[in-house]
Parts: sequence; C-alpha cells; structure tokens
Amino acid sequence: MTESAPTRILPQAPPLVVIRDLSKVYERGRQRIEVLHHVNLDIPRGDFLALMGPSGSGKSTLLNLIAGLDLPTQGSLSVDGQRIDRLSATALARWRAANVGFVFQFYNLLPALSAQRNVELPLLLTRLSAARRRRHAAIALELVGLSDRAAHQPNELSGGQQQRVAIARAIVSDPQLLVCDEPTGDLDRHSAEEVLTLLQRLNREYGKTMIMVTHDPKAAEFSRRTLQLDKGTLVDG
Repeated sequence: MTESAPTRILPQAPPLVVIRDLSKVYERGRQRIEVLHHVNLDIPRGDFLALMGPSGSGKSTLLNLIAGLDLPTQGSLSVDGQRIDRLSATALARWRAANVGFVFQFYNLLPALSAQRNVELPLLLTRLSAARRRRHAAIALELVGLSDRAAHQPNELSGGQQQRVAIARAIVSDPQLLVCDEPTGDLDRHSAEEVLTLLQRLNREYGKTMIMVTHDPKAAEFSRRTLQLDKGTLVDG
C-alpha cells in the first residue's frame, strides 16, 4: 500500500474590500451624529453583498465610503490593497473612475443623449478614441440586452430599460466593483426582477463584485449574502 501524496492547500485570495474599525461622524454645529460605529467587514472578490436595514441605519453611508464618495472619520478602508481612506480628493476621483461602477435608484441619464452616448460618458475620462468608445458602449449595451435601443433617448425607454442603460454605463469601463443604491426602488416588480437577474448574471458569469443597498427582501434574495445595519452597527443577515 503506497503512501498518498499530501493534500495541497491553495492559499485563499485576499478580500477585495477590507474595512477595519470604521466610523463616520457628521457634525452639524455643535451636534455630533455618529452614523457608523466601528464597522469591520471583509468583502471577497466575486461577492454579491446586499446591505439592508431601516432608514438612517447607515447603509448608504457605508456604500459611499466603499465607493470612495466620502471618507471615514476613523478606521481604515482598503480596496484591492489600496488604502483609499488616505487618498487626496483628486487621487480619489481618479481611483473611482478606474475602479467603481455606480447604479442608483434614479437612472441619472442625460435626457438629450441617446442610450449609446449615455453609456459612453465614463469613457470620456479615458484616452480611448471615439471609435473605441463607441465600440465599448455597443458591447455594454449588447450585454444588457439593449443593442436595438442604442439610438433611443431616455424618454423613449421604459424605466427598466433606462436602468439597464445605467448598468451598461456602470460596466463600460470594466470596473472591478459595482455599487448599487436601491437599484430597483423606482421599478415595478417585473422590471425589478429583470434588472436583478442582470446584476446576478454580471456577478456569476463575469465575476463582478457587487454591493447593493436595498430595503426589499425579494431583491436581497438575488445576492450571495445579506448583512443588516442597525443604528450604524453591522449584524449578520
């Protein structure tokens, strides 16, 4: 009887997002409002995390900190090994443009532009030629199933289609992180399920790391895991 070879244990990839002892305080005159209290959180690459909790629990504040839209009062926040809490405003803006795609409740499409031109907007910050920008936007629109609506303006699209254009805009620069703030909050149930199925596909088939704030338990079911925020403190979902 031969001795079997020892099992090789592969090293686990480090988390994409690492948050330690994170707090956020807003000051209004003499009033001090602590929105987040000593949050610790790891978000693995390829995760689809839903953040839930009542209004005022700190969900959107945490999302904005992870996305580099705001800076913490205390603690550390690293994304892909980069301490974004230490970046200057200019460096943080460059980091966001290269690494984060945004999907909001309201689609924030420019009404005078076609779907194609709206999707191209993030690429104006790059050195891509006009032809390559058009090609990238066309690929993104094809991915969300709207190639046949590329020339349409937002007022010629349904709410669900407008949100899918917004998702195409969020992924056109191939960011490693997608942050979604109530992405189905303005949609009917059928359109919401289409959008959530699309987000789930981007996560499962294309490996996009997703963080979604939602009040809707049915929306959270599309995620890989759910965490609750209660008065600025993270608890298990």
